[in-house]
Parts: sequence; C-alpha cells; structure tokens
Amino acid sequence: MPGLLRLHRQRAVQRPRSPAVEVLHRRPTPPRRQTAGLTRRELRAQCTISFAKVAEYQRRGVVHFHAVIRLDGPDGPDSPPPAWATAEMLADAVRHAAHAVTATTPATADEPGQVLRWGRQLDVREITLDGELSDQAVAGYIAKYATKAAECVGTLDRRINPLNDLTAFDLRDHPRRLIAECMRLGGLDEYVDLRLIQWAHMLGFRGHFSTRSRHYSTTMGAIRDERRDHTRTNEITTGRLPLFDEDTALVITHWEYAGKGLSAGDALLLRALTRPQLSSAPGGADE
Repeated sequence: MPGLLRLHRQRAVQRPRSPAVEVLHRRPTPPRRQTAGLTRRELRAQCTISFAKVAEYQRRGVVHFHAVIRLDGPDGPDSPPPAWATAEMLADAVRHAAHAVTATTPATADEPGQVLRWGRQLDVREITLDGELSDQAVAGYIAKYATKAAECVGTLDRRINPLNDLTAFDLRDHPRRLIAECMRLGGLDEYVDLRLIQWAHMLGFRGHFSTRSRHYSTTMGAIRDERRDHTRTNEITTGRLPLFDEDTALVITHWEYAGKGLSAGDALLLRALTRPQLSSAPGGADE
C-alpha cells in the first residue's frame, strides 16, 4: 500500500538531569499534520494521516517506539490516497518531524527546564506486501511487543510502596537507581501530575504499549461485538442454545440466598484451629 511506513525511533534528552526518567515522561509528540503548500482543511479533504505505534523497553531502561504511519484517502483506509502522497514524501516528512520536534520540561527550584528531542537513531522503511518488511512481519513484531514489559530491564512487575526498602528487592543496580529517581522526582511539586511514584516499577512510563489514531483500523468495541456474535452463532449452530430474538433474556440458572456465617462443622473446625494452646505446667500431668 503506498504511503505505509515503519518508523523505529529512540528518544534522547539534551542536558538531562535524569535522562531515562525525563525521556519516559516528556515524550516529544510529532505534530499530527505537517504540510507543505496545504492548509490543514485542504489536507483533510485530500487524505487522512493514520498511525499505530508500540512501545518496547530496552535493557538500559529507555523506551523506544515502532510506528506504522499511513496515508489514506479522505474517507479512510477504504479510499486511495492522492497521487502526490507517495511513500518517499511521507518518509521525508517523518524525518523532518523527528528532527524538528522538541519538548521542554518544567523548571524546578534548583534545575532549569530540560529540552527533550528525538534520538539520533531513526530507521524509516516502506512496508510492502512481498518485500523485506511485509505486513505479516509487522504483525509479528506487534505480537512480540504485546508480551513484553519492563522485565528485560530487571525491574519489578508490581507497584512499589514509597516506604519500601529498595535494597530488599532482587534488583540490579541500574533499575534500582532509576526507580529511586522516579521516587525522588515524584515528590517534587513540578512533577506531581506525572504520577512517577505510582509508576516507578515501570521506570515512570505509564503509557499503554500500543496506541493508534482513531481512523487507523477497527476498534476494540467492534472486535468485542464480533466475538460476541461469533460465540452466539456457534452456540446456536451446535444446538447448545435455542434460536431466540436479540432482545430475549435467556435465564441459564439462578442464585438463591442460603444464609450467612459458618456452618456448624466449619465453626467447630475454626475454634479448634484458633483457640490458644495450653502449655504444660511444671509438675503437671505431663511429668
């Protein structure tokens, strides 16, 4: 499909105080619409820019992103893009945006604001049906990233209480320092809205592993509806459910209130397990 690209990009920070933590939160966001010679309204009338991206942790604790950026026609994926919207043009636009976009962190009492920008590593390749990077290969990449979290860094898979002693956890020195920095920065008023403490176990990154633009593809709601319809049709076809109208409520079973508390046997067992054990006194029956 013309205009279908894979973007692999890492993030870097200029004059960082805490590079990994700063980068994970103040992620520069590329402009949604960068055009040359067209207004945004004129662009929307000719094509639609769609994207899907997935996040992947590197062992050093920094997230990098793999993005698929696509140019469709004005009516979405079902309509072709205009002739001028080529893969080469889109690749040039992506490279320009990655170079031009920056974000500045808020200044603190003892530290000026930090300028964040995309890293130097940029790999833009065209996705084709039968080339080196096919649509099936991209689907395989996304499936792999869906099963990965921050375990490759060596961090924890659960939230950390600020009162916990980090030395008590089985952590390498590098992720322990990153977690400690999240805790420190999360206590500053300037970074409260980033919820660094709550997401310290993810090294501060609280985003979903996969995000996309509205018109990129189907929605999770539509997928759930299809799954429900498929299950219902299969149950009816195999005779497990009768054929009934859509608005019919089929009662499979019902619950009745049986009471509260323990049964007599459970109560007796509980008393036997919880009553204090009598110790043998000197000169007692055990002597």
